[in-house]
Amino acid sequence: MRGSTAKRINTTMKNAEATNTTETAAVAEQGAQVAPEKAASKKAASQKKGAPKASKGAKKAAKQAKAAPKKQAKEKVASKKAAKVKEAKVPREFSKKNIILELLRRPKGATMAEIAKATDWQNHSIRGFISGNLTKKMGLTVESTKNEAGERTYRVAK
Repeated sequence: MRGSTAKRINTTMKNAEATNTTETAAVAEQGAQVAPEKAASKKAASQKKGAPKASKGAKKAAKQAKAAPKKQAKEKVASKKAAKVKEAKVPREFSKKNIILELLRRPKGATMAEIAKATDWQNHSIRGFISGNLTKKMGLTVESTKNEAGERTYRVAK
């Protein structure tokens, strides 16, 4: 039975109880369980991969037009951050930041081993802290030298 040569036979079954609509309605009301409605999707529809280039470009231009006011707001935030760089915050008394600053402000400075012992940090963490937090965020000038033994010594320049 393949293709158009096959004939379909439609059969309908009749049930004497099913023909009485009042009885079936009453049964449906008692035991009918309705699935909860599906919540609306929060994600917007995405562009198809094979969509024409023109429609993709139009959507990109629309997104850029929406982003223009946000860009101005970001520039204001960036200028505020630049102002904060100049204002160095005072660290808490027993914080690791304060401990490192006290070590680096000594006349001879502090070696990498001394800082590691005081903070329980690894060397790469200390270097990252000095580079990112002290020099970039706080705006301090940190001098780095090697002593006769080959140990790296850091100190805050005055």
